[in-house]
Amino acid sequence: MRKANSSIRANRVVESVWSYSLLVVIAFVFLFPCVWLITSSFSSTGSIYDYVGFFPESFSFSTWIDLFTKKTPSCNYTVWLSNTFYVAILSSVFSTILVILTAYTMSRFRFKSRKLMMKMTLLFGIFPTFMNMTALFVIMTQLHLFNNLNGLVILYSCSAPIGYLTQKGFFDTIPNSIYDAARIDGANNFQVFVKMTLPLSKAMIVYTALTSFTFPWSDFILPQMLLGGNKNNYTVAIGLNEMTDDMFSLFAAGSVFIAVPIVILYFSLAKFLVNGVAAGAVKE
Repeated sequence: MRKANSSIRANRVVESVWSYSLLVVIAFVFLFPCVWLITSSFSSTGSIYDYVGFFPESFSFSTWIDLFTKKTPSCNYTVWLSNTFYVAILSSVFSTILVILTAYTMSRFRFKSRKLMMKMTLLFGIFPTFMNMTALFVIMTQLHLFNNLNGLVILYSCSAPIGYLTQKGFFDTIPNSIYDAARIDGANNFQVFVKMTLPLSKAMIVYTALTSFTFPWSDFILPQMLLGGNKNNYTVAIGLNEMTDDMFSLFAAGSVFIAVPIVILYFSLAKFLVNGVAAGAVKE
């Protein structure tokens, strides 16, 4: 018995060593680019060609100061950041409203072609986004929304309701008895939605707003297509892409800073995010 127990313990130790070793290797693979980018943002020379191996030869805070004070055609980070905030915040607000309304309608109301619309939504979600780029470009040009931040907001907001299924799954879990009781008390559909459904949906609303914020915040393809003319309309993603090799430390600093709001939002709203995902995944 002792030999058997010792052999089991030895096997467990070996498995633990292999497991933790593998996790350390995976963590290194994912963390090294982040560490490299952060250290590169403190490079005193600014150019990627002055590195010794992977890391800069000397370090300085001047890059971070230049990032927010330097205003040139090739680097106007504060303007790019304000444009990104403008697009992301407005898109998040409008997208959240449209997605919640779409999901609630699909969950609570029965009407002709409802199931067909749901199937078509799943079908359209299969196709990659770049397939409709030409059509979007032509439409936005005809509407005189090319090189316009509001055009981006419209595109992000109008395309958001196609991803309503998670929210619909949450609304499906709310018991019908709650709605029946409200209607017996004389509440109409709007009152039921505002006074009964929305207070129960705080986690789902936060989840929807957060996911609707993160995509416009980091998107590159649509801004590159629609904002190619005026550099004062650039978002951070396009502005960083336009930087040259001798401005790599500015690129690294801008890339690090643009991740800060997303990290703060995810950590501060983690409870709502997890609850929203879990609620939308349950079908009763």
